[in-house]
Amino acid sequence: MQDDQGQFTMKTSLSRRFVLGAIAALALIAGLNRPASAAESATDFVRHLGTQLVGIVNSDLSSSEKKQKVLPLLQSDVDVDAIGRFCLGRYWRMATPEQQATYLKLFHQILVNAITDKLGDYRGVSFTIGSTTPSGEDQAVDAILHRPQQADANMQWIVSTAGGSPKVVDVIGEGASLRLTQRQDYASYIQRTGGKVDTLLSALQRQLDKHRAAEGD
Repeated sequence: MQDDQGQFTMKTSLSRRFVLGAIAALALIAGLNRPASAAESATDFVRHLGTQLVGIVNSDLSSSEKKQKVLPLLQSDVDVDAIGRFCLGRYWRMATPEQQATYLKLFHQILVNAITDKLGDYRGVSFTIGSTTPSGEDQAVDAILHRPQQADANMQWIVSTAGGSPKVVDVIGEGASLRLTQRQDYASYIQRTGGKVDTLLSALQRQLDKHRAAEGD
């Protein structure tokens, strides 16, 4: 989405959904109700990850300290590269290796900002785990996020073990897929600005620059 200054930003609903989903997925402490075998590794993965994140979210650390604590979890347990490649869609194949590397670096930073900027707003949340069903080669985990004095948020987390270990690859909330919505947003922007990947890279860089300026970096 393009704002009045020509800067590319995540859609408000998408950003909110991702933040809510990120907190929910990383805070599912209860074991997932799935059969044994491969699903057990995903259950242990989510339980361990959730335990760590809940401790961070509910701590008295500053926002910047929480961000530094969460960053390694995102890097190890969310397949940001896979999400990023999917979001760029057909333009990933059109991009040069240098553009691909630049894009993934920017995408990592933007995704981290989208999650960590609002960590302080979600203290006191709780979760209800629903059913878990196959989603292609992945597992789809239903969850309800209960927030103090706010409506419950229904969402579904897609967990993949394609790389050998469980990783989050998508969030479905408010009736839409995070990565599919972002892919459509990116494609629309590139098409409106001449069909070149560089236009998106420049817009993402401006978004990061604006974020750093707001933080006083």
